[in-house]
Amino acid sequence: MFDASIRTVMKRAVTVTPATSVSEVAQRMRRRKVGAVIVLEGGSLAGIFTERDVVFRVVAARLDPQSVAVGDVMTRSPTTTEPGSRFGHALVVMHEGGFRHMPVVDSGKVVGIVSARSAMDPDLQEFTAQESRRQQLLRERASRA
Repeated sequence: MFDASIRTVMKRAVTVTPATSVSEVAQRMRRRKVGAVIVLEGGSLAGIFTERDVVFRVVAARLDPQSVAVGDVMTRSPTTTEPGSRFGHALVVMHEGGFRHMPVVDSGKVVGIVSARSAMDPDLQEFTAQESRRQQLLRERASRA
């Protein structure tokens, strides 16, 4: 998993413009079930806005999410990665930088987003499969007794 290229684990990014209200962005994040959006200005990466930004930069700062624009509270010039980079390297960069989402950029264009959560997905699937096998084994043992 950690040797996989970013290309294989990245997701399609939800994008907004800097003028979009934080309230609208939060609604989009909820509908799309994502923890971060990419902010594009004129088609170029302007920043990233995450669920943590909602809490720390908007709610904790007592700003009005309906009137504040995401461009005023986003992280500008976020660290990026490329589709051919290794996922393990991206995880190290995210850990060291204290963030969980990173835009994926190819030749200056945003092509996706990668999340530290992606590292959990395969392990979680394996855990779920093992638990299902364990439950089946217990049922089989109980039916024989």
